[in-house]
Amino acid sequence: MPLTYWSRGKTKMTTTEQLKIQPQHTDWSSIPVEQLEPGIQRQMIVGEHLMICRLRLAPHVVTPAHDHPHEQMTLVERGRALFTIGDEQRIAEAGDVLHFPPGTWHGATMLDEEVILVDIFSPIREDFLG
Repeated sequence: MPLTYWSRGKTKMTTTEQLKIQPQHTDWSSIPVEQLEPGIQRQMIVGEHLMICRLRLAPHVVTPAHDHPHEQMTLVERGRALFTIGDEQRIAEAGDVLHFPPGTWHGATMLDEEVILVDIFSPIREDFLG
């Protein structure tokens, strides 16, 4: 099922080719929530060359280590998570920012509370769009 993206006052869109990128001002409460699997919800705002994803993760959810060709920055909005970065592990908490250059091996395990992460990707993760 194709994902649908919304911007306040705009027409719904389904792929980056259909996006007519316009300046926008929105808030997370107006962005639809996608249930990826139990304990993982995602919201997305897609631009021309970057995207931002807000993830709400239940305690103890594991995002398996992986890599991708996209540059990624992750802001920890709420909670604490144990991140794997290369062959290291470190705890990140609310207020921390992580930077993953393209090709960086990374993953995370949520600790004892709900975690909200904000991921920024460039270029756009086309694999998230369909």
